[in-house]
Amino acid sequence: MADESYPAELKYHKEHDWVRVEGDEAVFGITWYAQDALGEIVYVDLPDSGAVTAGEKYGELESVKAVTDVFAPVSGEVTAKNEALDDEPQAVNEDPYGSGWLVRVRLSDPAELDGLMDAAAYAAFLQES
Repeated sequence: MADESYPAELKYHKEHDWVRVEGDEAVFGITWYAQDALGEIVYVDLPDSGAVTAGEKYGELESVKAVTDVFAPVSGEVTAKNEALDDEPQAVNEDPYGSGWLVRVRLSDPAELDGLMDAAAYAAFLQES
C-alpha cells in the first residue's frame, strides 16, 4: 500500500478523484484517501471510450469492502483506460498517482479545472470531513 500523499501538481475533486493535466488531455485517478477508505481493490469497471461529464459517474471500483462509483472531476472524451488494471486492480492501492491511474480524457472545457482544489485545499477539505 502506498504512503499517504497528495501531489502538488495535481488537481482534486470533492469525490476524492485527482486530475493530472497533460496538454489538452487529463489523466484521472482516485486519491490516496479514497483507495485507503476502500481497502484492497479487486475489480475495476471503466469505459473504453465515450463522453464523461464533470461530477457524474463514469465507472466503478470494487474492493473487498464495497463497490463504489468514480466520478469525473472534469468533462471530456475518454481516449484510453488503464488496461493493466484488468489484471492488476491492486495497482490503484499500490500506486494511486502512477500505475494506478484510471482513464485518460481529452478535455472539452479546460475552464472546469479552475473549480478543482489544489493539494493544500484538498488536505484542508479532508480535515473538515
